[in-house]
Amino acid sequence: MRQVCFMIRRDMSNLDAILTAAVAEGKLLASAKTNIEALIQGSSSDLAARVIGELAADGHWGELNDRFYKTLAFGTGGLRGRTIGRVIAKSEQGAGGPNGRPEHPCVGTATMNFYNVGRAVRGLVAYAKRSAPAGRKPALVFGHDTRHFSRDFAEFCAKVASEHGCDAYLFEGPRSTPQLSFTVRELRADAGVVLTASHNPPHDNGFKAYFNDGAQIVEPHASAIIAEVNAVTSERYDALPENERGKIIVLGAEMDARYVERLKSLLLKPTLLQGVSTKVVFTNLHGTGGHINVPMLRGLGFEVLTVPEQDVQDGRFPTVESPNPENAPALKMGVDLAIASGAEIVIGTDPDADRMGVVVRNAKGEMQLLTGNQIGSLMAWYRLKTCFELGWLTQSNRSRAVLIKTFVTTELQRAIADGFGVGIVDTLTGFKYISSKLRKYEDAIPGEKKGDYRSLTEEQTRLLRLEYSRFFVFGGEESYGYLGSDSVRDKDANGATLMFAEVAAYAKSLGRTIPDLLDDIYREYGYHLEAGKSVVMEGADGAAKIQALADSYANKPPGIVDGSPVLRTRDFSRQDLYDQEGDLIPKEKMLFIDLEDGRSFAVRPSGTEPKIKFYLFGKAAPSPDLEASKAKVSAGIDSLWSWIEADAAKRRVAP
Repeated sequence: MRQVCFMIRRDMSNLDAILTAAVAEGKLLASAKTNIEALIQGSSSDLAARVIGELAADGHWGELNDRFYKTLAFGTGGLRGRTIGRVIAKSEQGAGGPNGRPEHPCVGTATMNFYNVGRAVRGLVAYAKRSAPAGRKPALVFGHDTRHFSRDFAEFCAKVASEHGCDAYLFEGPRSTPQLSFTVRELRADAGVVLTASHNPPHDNGFKAYFNDGAQIVEPHASAIIAEVNAVTSERYDALPENERGKIIVLGAEMDARYVERLKSLLLKPTLLQGVSTKVVFTNLHGTGGHINVPMLRGLGFEVLTVPEQDVQDGRFPTVESPNPENAPALKMGVDLAIASGAEIVIGTDPDADRMGVVVRNAKGEMQLLTGNQIGSLMAWYRLKTCFELGWLTQSNRSRAVLIKTFVTTELQRAIADGFGVGIVDTLTGFKYISSKLRKYEDAIPGEKKGDYRSLTEEQTRLLRLEYSRFFVFGGEESYGYLGSDSVRDKDANGATLMFAEVAAYAKSLGRTIPDLLDDIYREYGYHLEAGKSVVMEGADGAAKIQALADSYANKPPGIVDGSPVLRTRDFSRQDLYDQEGDLIPKEKMLFIDLEDGRSFAVRPSGTEPKIKFYLFGKAAPSPDLEASKAKVSAGIDSLWSWIEADAAKRRVAP
């Protein structure tokens, strides 16, 4: 034993000398060396030291910098990072794991591994124990998608939570993110976590944290949880005695059934779906979406075909370049099947089923991809129209109805809300901000009236909100996220599938296609077109470049853009800005620029991916000549992006 300890100390001494020399030679960042030392000291095994030694011996300094240039920060949404490095060390590969992944996740302080996941769950547990009601053990719910290491991380989190005195609810297999949100609320749990990186590339994973309302964590809880996480510097801990530990409870079909039953309450006119003979192609892109959506759609009478190759739950996402339903190539296999089978609609969901993309057949028989803005606007319009037809909304109570969208979501939804005389509220990007509005509306109902709010039906909560608060009709964001009920507090592709199926049934009842319906909306409310662009910059250098580019817009905003004077600039990181309800908007690194000619664009660093995003907006007033409006607005958007690209290139090289 002494001989082994001596060899480890000697190897560590040699490694330190190698790393010190690399820093002196400019190969290794000083911050990376500091983080390497902290990780080795806080690790409970020698895996980290072995991996670092192998990468250093082979001269992979760029890889070490990318893995250690920072400590993966627990933000308001949790963690997200690589689980598989660009370079895989032999010790990481080990015996290998399922679906061709390495045996061990990526070693690093800036990556997703058991060290960082352990820090995150222990911090969350510590806060849950402080905030849980007295007299019972805190309860946390853990879910996961089909990504590499997702199940491993979820089981690990449940074990850590139980050994720290919490009851841990763990789904028996992959489940969607919105089902996790629903379950936290349904079980009255104190927090929840889903292990997912949503639509990111296969090498990524994440730790997405939720509070007791089923929504992602926001202030004031966020800062307190982050402080708890940052206080954890070692993966070693002492488990509580057996009699003080919590239980691990496995969730399965019974919780699925409760979720599906609530989803079905989203249907406004269920009779529209009776006898419908719509053929739908559904693909879950190797993720979780088919678990709920396929049987649910079939139960409602739809003829559902699936893409066999993509039914397989596989973290490699082997049939697509990106498992993101907003990208046309991801849905190609579904479209090919629709063409071959004569299906009218293709629906795709991302790996954790919080995003939904749609391709529909138009009047010419061609398959047409809809944008997230178009899908959301169709559902917002239909749900508002139908709420008035059903008598739920009237001239006297419509001021209490509200749509919620993000600032970077189409202004068509504002025109629709204005047309119906209902409210609309803009939030920052991220469904946690939409969900915080839902919590506000729920909390505004007098306690003696709402009782156990979560046990009430949709009708009961609607009546309460219309009388005492605001009735949330629909919410969404341009990045293919939608929500039609406050019983879930995150974007829900399962619910969106159901809501869109009803819109499709409505169009069919009129003998019209979905694109026809969309054009009718444009004629009434004006043609709106949006474009999402981005510049990707990965690694340690990429993060700095993204920050520098974002800062350049804040420090030197343009005065004239593509020949049009700037009408208004909103800097969400520096100005005190308020939403339509008078609530102060949290600070965020986003700049929004409105032009005199009616166009606008926003610049925002992504919070989950190594890219800076640009959102472009154009519109035309209502006109009977829709085709002319489309051509003019489209040309304006193309010209705007050309100007932004050229301007961004200058900003990136500016001293």
